[in-house]
Order: sequence, then C-alpha cells, then structure tokens
Amino acid sequence: MEGRLFTFLGAIGGHGQEWIILSHFILAVGIIFLIARAATRKMQLVPTGSQNVMEAYIGGIIAMGADTMGEKNARIYMPLIGSLGLVIFISNIMGVIPGFESPTANINFTLSLALIVFVYYNYLGIKKNGFVNYFKHFMGPMPILAPLMFPIEIISHLSRIVSLSFRLFGSIRGDDMFLMVLLMLVPWIVPLAGFFMLAAFGFLQAFIFMILTYVYIAGSIMMEEEDH
Repeated sequence: MEGRLFTFLGAIGGHGQEWIILSHFILAVGIIFLIARAATRKMQLVPTGSQNVMEAYIGGIIAMGADTMGEKNARIYMPLIGSLGLVIFISNIMGVIPGFESPTANINFTLSLALIVFVYYNYLGIKKNGFVNYFKHFMGPMPILAPLMFPIEIISHLSRIVSLSFRLFGSIRGDDMFLMVLLMLVPWIVPLAGFFMLAAFGFLQAFIFMILTYVYIAGSIMMEEEDH
C-alpha cells in the first residue's frame, strides 16, 4: 500500500517504503526538537504555553511510573519513556493528516522500538542483579520447578517483543486503512469525528507503549521487591 499512496515527502524522494518511513521518522524527530525548543526557549517560574504543556507531560510520565516503580526510579527512566512517547505519538498523529504517513504503520519501525525496550530492560536487570541472579529469577521460587519455569519465562519475555511491536503496528495500520477508506467515501472536511477518533487512538497507543515499558523495566530492576 505504501507504494500506491501519495505523500508530500514521497513526491520529493519517491514512494519507496524505505524512503517513506525514514523521511517521516526524521520529520517526527524534527517536530519534537521544535517543540522542545519552544518549551525551553524562555523558561519561566510560572509556565505558560508550550512550557506548560511539556511540564504537564513530564509530570504525567513521572506520575505514571511512580505507581509502578516509585517516584525516584520513575524520574531516572523518564527521559527514555518520554522520548518514546513523543516519537510514537507524533508518528501516530502524522498518519491522520492527509498527505503524510505514520512510521508506526510499518512493522520494521515498531519492531525496532520494541527491540530497544527489550534490550534495555534486560540490560538493566543484568546490571542491577548480576547475570546469574537475573536469570536465576526466571527459574521460579522452587528448584524443582526450574525445568518448567525457565523456558516459560524465556518465551514470555520474547513474546513481549511481538506484543509491543504488533499491537502498535496493527492499531496504526488499521487506522490508516480506515482513514483511506473514509476519505474515498466523503470529502476530507466532513469526517471530523473520524479524525478525532484516530487521534485519540494514536494517543492511547503511545500511552500503552509507555506504561508497558515502565512495567518491564520495573520487573527487571525490582526483583527483590517482587519476591516479597
């Protein structure tokens, strides 16, 4: 479908899948930098405008993580979670605008994000608990259950890659197809309710990705608390 849909960036560099995804990802990153620049250009004690929005966003992320791993840890991992949330949200919303395409509607892009989370939370778990203790935790509370629990835990962790990547990809791909059909049936000004719904779904998928990342990180660095 990527090669048949018109996009403004595709008109510049062609409608090949690689160029479409890369160019729209770069555009999303550029938009994030502009938002960050606008929010930090004139910092004020009483925030207004974009500074107020970004401070509310950061505060919301910390509050989200505090319920999972405590406020201290939530602040430590907030830059990663916040960056993922912005990239995913801007990428999702981009596909709602006619003439642009969501990078998150491509499985390679969402798989890359899922692998980043997978590698990072396992790295944190090994770093904090040690290689042996980290994987020893996969064997369960009783040694007799280890032959059963260990492969189940390994499969469970690997399935997180599939869960993160396909949930985001499937939702945004479905939204893009819905929007394409909607615009074929009625003028683009009419289906405002559809645009609002797709934007809400884009926000929801970004939120789910962020909260699951917090949960996975918490599970890898707080094994002692989990045991108790």
